[in-house]
Amino acid sequence: MKLKTSDKAPAKKTVPPEELMSVRDWVRYLVSRMGAAEVAFGQGFVDAWDEAVYLVLHTLHLPLDRLEPFLDAALTVDECERLMRVTERRCEEREPAAYITGEAWLGPFRFRVDPRVIIPRSHIFELMQDGFAPWLDDMGEPERILDLCTGSGCLAIAAAHFFQEARVDAVDLSADALKVAQLNIHDHALRDRIEVLHGDLFEPVGERRYDLIISNPPYVTEAAMAALPDEFRREPEMALGAGADGMDIVRRIVAEAGRHLNPGGLLLVEVGRNQAETEAALPELPLVWLDTDSATAPVFLLRAEDLEQ
Repeated sequence: MKLKTSDKAPAKKTVPPEELMSVRDWVRYLVSRMGAAEVAFGQGFVDAWDEAVYLVLHTLHLPLDRLEPFLDAALTVDECERLMRVTERRCEEREPAAYITGEAWLGPFRFRVDPRVIIPRSHIFELMQDGFAPWLDDMGEPERILDLCTGSGCLAIAAAHFFQEARVDAVDLSADALKVAQLNIHDHALRDRIEVLHGDLFEPVGERRYDLIISNPPYVTEAAMAALPDEFRREPEMALGAGADGMDIVRRIVAEAGRHLNPGGLLLVEVGRNQAETEAALPELPLVWLDTDSATAPVFLLRAEDLEQ
């Protein structure tokens, strides 16, 4: 007999270990649990310590940059139960930290995130902090910027902050992702400078031209998709996979970008570790590879003149 909702037994609550009494205890415990579970990193955090500190502080509504004063603070039963649930979600259910907390950070910028969008992480953002120097030096600050495959809107929003005279278009094929992007644009008070456009790459921009086009598109190969850790499978598949060599979307962006760049304009595309695949897919183009503090050649640059058709 099928039980009515009201007849179902309540979900079993995991009781936190009694030995965990302080912030210090819970940070240590979460680091240990993540290690034992062999959780995957790379969705905003590179190791268990940083992620554990963030999850504990966020769950306790403490300042994210102030661990030391609270390390030996005693916790209530309710706080320990909430931390236990966070531990289960991260280590047993393999839910990414950003989806647990509903937020992610790029530098000083906070963004809302949920499973409708890929979790913000970008080498383009690292380059943007230096104003894309020296590549924009001759042109000066861009007045029109296009962010393709915008997802949460994080790069479009960051560009609007770094280039304060620019107008930015943010394009994505996912209507659900754009709902999140609009929330973030509202949070950053940028609705008057960022226009959200729904469609397939350049299709919704019509004949518009830009001084700068940036994109962190899907570029994961079929083989890499098949081997993704559970955490990454939580993210939208359409934001990750891009065919056998990971270049399906990149080829299209490069093929069409020349018609949408102003003279002297730049195209920057993030491809992660796919330098070899990119060079094989675009053998005739003078790709300029850009390094960041955290990676070698994760982004390539092309000038408008390289793409003239």
